Amino acid sequence: MPARRQITTMCPMNCLPTQCGMTVEVEENKLVSLKGDVHNPDSRGFLCIRGRAAGEIFDNPKRLLHPLRRVGARGENRWEECSWDEAYNLIVENIQQTQPERVGLWRGHGVGTTGIASSMISRLGILAGYQNWNTGIVCWNMGGYGLGLTGTLETHTKEDMAANSRTILFWGSTLSSQPGTAPHLIEARKRGAYVVHIDTRRTEISRHADEVILLQPGSDAALALAMAHVILQEGLSDQAFIDQHTLGFTEFAAHVQQYTPEWAAEMTGIEPERIRQLARRYATATPAMIVLGGSSMYKHQHGWEASRAIACLPALTGQLGLAGGGLGPRHGASPRSDGNANVMQDIVARPNPAPIPSHMPTISAAFQDDKIDVLLVLGSNMLSTFADNNALARGLEQIKCIVSFDLFMNETARRYADLIIPGTAWLEDIGLKQTATHMYLMERALEPEGECRSLITVLRQLADRLELENFFPWANEEGYINALLAKQQTPSGKKLTVDDLRASGGYWQKSGLEHIAYLDHQYHTPSKKVEFWSERAQEVGLPPLPTYTAPQREAYPLRFCQGRTLTAFHAFFDEGQALPTLARVNPGPELWIHPQDAQAREIETGSLIVMNNERGSFEARAHITEDVLPGVVWMRDGWAGVNRLTSGAPVVPLAANDAVAGIPGGQATYDAWIEVHKVVGIKA
Repeated sequence: MPARRQITTMCPMNCLPTQCGMTVEVEENKLVSLKGDVHNPDSRGFLCIRGRAAGEIFDNPKRLLHPLRRVGARGENRWEECSWDEAYNLIVENIQQTQPERVGLWRGHGVGTTGIASSMISRLGILAGYQNWNTGIVCWNMGGYGLGLTGTLETHTKEDMAANSRTILFWGSTLSSQPGTAPHLIEARKRGAYVVHIDTRRTEISRHADEVILLQPGSDAALALAMAHVILQEGLSDQAFIDQHTLGFTEFAAHVQQYTPEWAAEMTGIEPERIRQLARRYATATPAMIVLGGSSMYKHQHGWEASRAIACLPALTGQLGLAGGGLGPRHGASPRSDGNANVMQDIVARPNPAPIPSHMPTISAAFQDDKIDVLLVLGSNMLSTFADNNALARGLEQIKCIVSFDLFMNETARRYADLIIPGTAWLEDIGLKQTATHMYLMERALEPEGECRSLITVLRQLADRLELENFFPWANEEGYINALLAKQQTPSGKKLTVDDLRASGGYWQKSGLEHIAYLDHQYHTPSKKVEFWSERAQEVGLPPLPTYTAPQREAYPLRFCQGRTLTAFHAFFDEGQALPTLARVNPGPELWIHPQDAQAREIETGSLIVMNNERGSFEARAHITEDVLPGVVWMRDGWAGVNRLTSGAPVVPLAANDAVAGIPGGQATYDAWIEVHKVVGIKA
């Protein structure tokens, strides 16, 4: 009888910039136990409900185990099993019947469960000349776009925050997105750090904060500009730093005179004196760190303005290149270190004569305008992630062949896929994950269930059938991981390998790691300085100085927002419903609504409600809470119905999409004003 084995691995969620370690026991190709890894230097044994529930993937009656081919019309959700040869033939025939530029690759968080597949998707797209979109546009890119224009993309580590920060502003960030930061926050508070939580709702961070400031959605830039006004008006800036390391200060100083705390109070709902106190504390109780949100705080009409303005504050006060200062952990960013090596340098790109940019409104329009014939949807439920999914749905209807790769059925697959291919779960593959500070080996612990195959296996076999040369030049996946590890140096000076990682217990602190960002004061701008004035912004038609633009209200009274919780990860596992543990704590969509707004509509906690606006409607249950402001309603993301309500308009015009290299600004606004009605005759 095979012995019980214990394997050290990582959680399959992608809660960047932190990820959690996991220890599993397996016996006779069955998962016996699963728990947090107490030796993991990032998570220290912590594993949230999402990670603990992941064990329910296995032996799950809802799991996809065989390739499925649609029978009947789209939307009927009728399928028949087919062989892998038949599945590949269907994909290859459809690709060969069209032009490469009419084939699209869309990936979601589901491809990142083992950390190594995304580069291979890009490699396929580049070699074949397919549309190969940067799907960070639905997630973290908008925040990075504003920071990139200013030049402050690098972050400090959570360890530096714990050891050195005196003031910490958690601005739009949540522990549900980076749970590994929590123990370091607690350490900082024990040391005496003052923590301020700034957000549109109270979250788990609020319980750890000395002060909670709730502001109107989308008004973060107004608050930051008013803080800059106070810092300059009261002589709290660091002129020596400004003179040496910034560009455009004279124009910026004149510009922010208009952004008084009294003006900002009208925009944010925060009292003028409280804005002054926040600015003073940030500028004087130093070192001060800002831990910025990764995604949700930028989902509005002028989302890039928030990070553009906030990024100026550490430069004004000389908090860059300083222990405990700067910007803290953030999704889509990392401290300076040697991460994965570039595995694209050996390939020659096939020219794409009609590239469709990574710009959500443009992609949706391209679908509707019949510019894509084949779409591979890899580890994503597009209807749950794309703003204005009504328009997206109209586009998906036009595409001749849609292939879905996933663990479970999802709304996009049920309604629009022609072929579904079953993917392996994280314990059925080898992988390599990285956090801000470490690399982690993920050993294969189980043989795949059913006929499931890893995404890399699927891509390799497709590339062979498409006769794409040099797609996978490594002997096996371990060889590929060795290539990713090539930038890591062992103490003896040789390149790190999988065998070395095994010998070290599966953990590796990244080579060249710097806990403090910008020690050399070389910033991510053409001038290598922090740019209050951005020539790049001006060249693409954006304001060269940080600004705040008030939202254009719609004809509905309640501002709708969405974000993350600790009990769900976007639309993973069929919107959380395929795993019993997550389904119990997420039985259905729940709308947070303030007591004043609920009372005016005769709504009680648990009431069945309908949210609606000019774009569509969506049913949910009401959760009455003072954790949101009057006039604001909030729901966790991942429910496909959420984006029936949201706007697909662009945040930045297409001409400005590529102003920041590698970080397209192609997010849609996701804005929504709605009305909420109680469904009469249905008991709570």
